Amino acid sequence: MRFSSYVLALVVGWLCFFQVLLVSGDIGTATSYDPPYLPTRCKGFDKEQFPEGGLFVAACEGIWDNGAACGRRYRVRCISGLKRPCRDGSIVVQVVDVCRTSPCPATLVLSNTAFDSISKYPTAKINVEYAQ
Repeated sequence: MRFSSYVLALVVGWLCFFQVLLVSGDIGTATSYDPPYLPTRCKGFDKEQFPEGGLFVAACEGIWDNGAACGRRYRVRCISGLKRPCRDGSIVVQVVDVCRTSPCPATLVLSNTAFDSISKYPTAKINVEYAQ
């Protein structure tokens, strides 16, 4: 009995260890928003603010931090949603704006390009893992 209890404790310990390694960011939700993307609260009408490839986001108030989030980059990965919307992999997005609807529909509101990179369905609301 002692040996099996020891093995069970060891297996549970390793599973907890690997779970910590796999989940390295915060969990939130994401949706997409349609153009026009200008003006933004970060740099107004400056088109140079958008990263090459169109991977950018508007952040909810909690991330926005009174504008301190402007220019921050986050690695974002779809983790779940209705009808299995997730594509494999993750993307890096840049904050260029604050969510302008109240209440904000998601933690991160992604450009259409960014959203299509991680979700199969453009109108879905998905659960994401994100880390700066």
